[in-house]
Amino acid sequence: MLNIRKATAEDIPLIQKLTYSVWPQTYATILSQEQIEYMLEMMYSHTSLQKQMDEGAQFIIVNDNNEPVGFASFQETEPAIFKLHKIYVLSNQQGKGTGKYVINHIIDVTRQQGARALQLQVNRHNKAKDFYEKLGFMVTEEADFDIGNGYFMNDYVMEKRIS
Repeated sequence: MLNIRKATAEDIPLIQKLTYSVWPQTYATILSQEQIEYMLEMMYSHTSLQKQMDEGAQFIIVNDNNEPVGFASFQETEPAIFKLHKIYVLSNQQGKGTGKYVINHIIDVTRQQGARALQLQVNRHNKAKDFYEKLGFMVTEEADFDIGNGYFMNDYVMEKRIS
């Protein structure tokens, strides 16, 4: 049975563990090993995750029968517009509705906070784009984000209107 709970700074080691279980295999065919290592340090170090939390990112943990199987983070980036920063579920959970469950939870939470739209970025070569489209997200632009060290995130920006 799936359930979601809010994450706190005490969950940072768990978020890192889940990240290292999902991230490298998700991006192995899309990014170089060097870029993967750079991005993991940039976005998932203890200091970086703590800073994200301190700056208002809401992190959640999804459990299946009380076992952590994924996480997500989101926050309001402009009035009534929320951004899904991260959503990752273990590979053995993919295709079971876990990701959809998490997205629907985030939509419910953000709707209660006055959201009109949920936005996200997804790598242009990530098969998750199809998943997001099935949930009603639409590509609003193609963008390249300079993340330093000579690396770029080559993403689609996607949005789902929330009524």
